[in-house]
Amino acid sequence: MITEATEADLEVMQAQLGRSMRDVLGIAARCVCGNPLVVQTKPRLASGEPFPTFYYLTHPWLSSRLSTLEASGLMAQLQQRLALEPELQAAYLKAHESYLAEREALLEVPETEGISAGGMPTRVKCLHALAAHSLAKGPGVNPIGDIALIEVGFDPEACICKGNGE
Repeated sequence: MITEATEADLEVMQAQLGRSMRDVLGIAARCVCGNPLVVQTKPRLASGEPFPTFYYLTHPWLSSRLSTLEASGLMAQLQQRLALEPELQAAYLKAHESYLAEREALLEVPETEGISAGGMPTRVKCLHALAAHSLAKGPGVNPIGDIALIEVGFDPEACICKGNGE
C-alpha cells in the first residue's frame, strides 16, 4: 500500500540516498520501524524527463546487500533460470505487465512505452529495481525480486535500520 510521504520521510530518504528527493508520489514500502525502503516516483519528472523506474529502492543497507549480490554473479544465474524455467518466465512476464499497467494508469509516457524496470520481462539487469518492485507489491508478484530479497536475507519482520548506519 502506498502511503503519503511526509517531510520526515523526505529527509530520511535524502539521508539514505545522499541527494534531495524529486517527484515523489509516495512511500511504496517501509521497514517495520517506519523508515522508507522504496519510493514511488512520477513516471515523468518535473524537468520533463521520462523516469521509467516507478519503484525506487532508497534504503542503503538493502541497496548495499543487493549490489554485493549483483557482483556475485547471481544475475547471470537468474538469467539462465529464466531461459530454462517456463513458470519463472511466465511469472516474470506477468510482473512486467503489472508494473507497466500500474505506472501507465497514473501517466502514459510514450518514451517508456513497454519498458518497465530491472530488465523485465526477458533480462535480469538490476536487482535493486526488481527487489523494490517486490517490496512495493508484496511477495509473489515479482519472482526475481523475491529471490533477491531471500538471497540477501531480508526479513520483513525485522528492522534493517538499527545498527545499519541509520
